[in-house]
Amino acid sequence: MFIPLRPNPLRSRENWRPADRWPLPDDATRPEQLYRRIEGGDMPKRNPGARLEWREDRSLWEIIWYERGQRKRKSTGTDDRREAALRLSEHLAALPAGPQRPRDPSERSIAEVLTAYAEGRGSDVADAERLAYALKALVPFWGELQVGDVTETLCKAYKNQRGKADETVRRELTVLRAAINFDFDHGRLTRPVPVWLPSPGEHKDRWLTRREAAALIRAARAEPRSRRHLPLFILLGLYTAARKEAILSLRWSQVDLERGLIDLNPPGRGRTDKGRPIIPIPKRLSTFLRHAQKHTSISHVVTFHGKPVQDIKRAFAAACRSAALEDVTPHTLRHTAATWMAQAGVPMLVVSRFLGHTDSRTTERVYAHHSPDYLASAREALDRRR
Repeated sequence: MFIPLRPNPLRSRENWRPADRWPLPDDATRPEQLYRRIEGGDMPKRNPGARLEWREDRSLWEIIWYERGQRKRKSTGTDDRREAALRLSEHLAALPAGPQRPRDPSERSIAEVLTAYAEGRGSDVADAERLAYALKALVPFWGELQVGDVTETLCKAYKNQRGKADETVRRELTVLRAAINFDFDHGRLTRPVPVWLPSPGEHKDRWLTRREAAALIRAARAEPRSRRHLPLFILLGLYTAARKEAILSLRWSQVDLERGLIDLNPPGRGRTDKGRPIIPIPKRLSTFLRHAQKHTSISHVVTFHGKPVQDIKRAFAAACRSAALEDVTPHTLRHTAATWMAQAGVPMLVVSRFLGHTDSRTTERVYAHHSPDYLASAREALDRRR
């Protein structure tokens, strides 16, 4: 897997002729002399890691890197900046794996770090699709910079350039931080570099009442194209509290109807912070699963026309509109399941394990106020007469 590099938006112009590939200071004549100024400070100089360099005498871009102190070069065969960036990404992805000394953050490009993270963790992360979107957003801005260039100022510049909600930018920068830490943990960096993140937004306490859940299922059954797979998806979300990705990737080999258990973590998937536990199958869900199993011939549980469902957003949104439900997403099903358990008095530790949380304090922070025992001792103390 390689990450398609694209030019940094802060350096780009409308076209990519060498003469105007980014805003030029008066005294600059070559790309390697250019450093963007941010709030009065010069961008740190490029390190010896692989990078692009304009070859004036041949009018094309070359890939420059160092091996054992020796400068190496390879032609990209193009004068097009975008094509050259793609060749650089392919070059980085093709580098042989092997022992290497840890490098100072100023000597390793973020493109290398993101590529290594995608290759090393791409199949293990809880949401590979979300990782892909984050990488697509990160690479144009960060790809040609070095890890040592990462500062709070630059992270805030990225936030302003993206123009997205703080929560979206926070998720993307969290991927950058995870990639840098992954590099450090695997001995490729001498030290990690902190990544500034926007403050987390307030948690949306949107959950479905029993009546709303029933209305959503009825609306899903009324949709001709999704009347089979969407109701099953909703029931799995409400009865297992699993994330969307875990439900869509669920296979019948993970479902043991005889023992009444579902292993939400498929074989071969590494354990991540977003745990996928083994959970019991409620009786009501078991009935629907047995019916679905009789009417399918493929390995996945949630299917459409004999193929696994890749995404559910459009069908789910249509059902929500039909049921007149606002601010409801597939993740709301997981939040609803946990809320119902808390309202029924299920201990927070049990709810935490059901959700696959590695730290029960997360569960308590989000769901404890739904428990009938929430601050009960305080209430009793205030009600007690002297």
